[in-house]
Amino acid sequence: MAELWTGYLLPTVIIVAQIIAIVAPLLLAVAYLTYAERKVLAGMQLRKGPNVVGPFGLGQPIADGLKLLFKETVIPSGANKVVFIAAPVVTFLLGLIGWAVIPFDDGMVLADINVGILYLFAVSSLGVYGVIMAGWASNSKYAFLGALRSAAQMVSYEISIGFVIVTVLLCVGSLNLTEIVRAQEDLWFAVPLLPMFVVFFVSGLAETNRAPFDLPEAEAELVAGFNVEYSSMPFALFFLGEYANMILMSAMTTILFLGGWLPPIDVAPFNWIPGPIWFGAKIAMVLFVFLWVRATFPRYRYDQLMRLGWKVFLPLSLFWVFLTAGVLVATGWVPK
Repeated sequence: MAELWTGYLLPTVIIVAQIIAIVAPLLLAVAYLTYAERKVLAGMQLRKGPNVVGPFGLGQPIADGLKLLFKETVIPSGANKVVFIAAPVVTFLLGLIGWAVIPFDDGMVLADINVGILYLFAVSSLGVYGVIMAGWASNSKYAFLGALRSAAQMVSYEISIGFVIVTVLLCVGSLNLTEIVRAQEDLWFAVPLLPMFVVFFVSGLAETNRAPFDLPEAEAELVAGFNVEYSSMPFALFFLGEYANMILMSAMTTILFLGGWLPPIDVAPFNWIPGPIWFGAKIAMVLFVFLWVRATFPRYRYDQLMRLGWKVFLPLSLFWVFLTAGVLVATGWVPK
């Protein structure tokens, strides 16, 4: 019995505890990111935002969640019921499983695998399947058009994201996310790779279907796009999945370009602050820009969206890969 506990049960309990320690704060962050978005947009539009439920409106996300939890789940009569219900679950789970390889501090990571960046790229690429499943299973032309838009949009911008990641990997010489952060101890990659930083962030907006690239759920022409037939908890799972993907994309931006858990300057008092706090603060800063962009820019037309991805970002990111490789070879610089 003792061998069973130490050999199998104890490691399992530890892993489950670690997963809960990651997922529980993440779900809380997702809930209050919706509150933060409404408050930021309200401030930029000179109004108050949520201010009724609880002090300063802090109970609003909980009230919205409970409302959706107790509403009736309506499934269209012509829908494929299994796929219809599975689609939001897939979207929500993909927003969570990417965090398995995210390092919060040096050594503070659930799975410190040597191909962490490939894992993240694979998880982000799978995100389109939940949207396609929802659009097809809803048996609605509006939902299906939104799903087709999303598929084309995500595939288009993932190519640019891939080339940006290759540029970073050339400078690091490793696919391990912890090593990518350690390589930025002297200088964050956002400085020498500034154009790629901008391309990655804007592509992240398109990847997560955020304004001004929220064409898959355009209210004007597609009513709500792929989730037009959803209500109650399935809709809430789509909603939570979108915001979880926003946080995950912000974490990737922080790791690849903003030094992860590293302080901006390795001197007191900056280096007294624990790494996870720096990591969370940088994610919050990137998320604020997500919200700022939504409040500032009008929605792109679909031809503008595609032209930006294929005629601007793709050539620029490909050119930067060749430029980075050429500079590294010419200078004889070898990653640590």
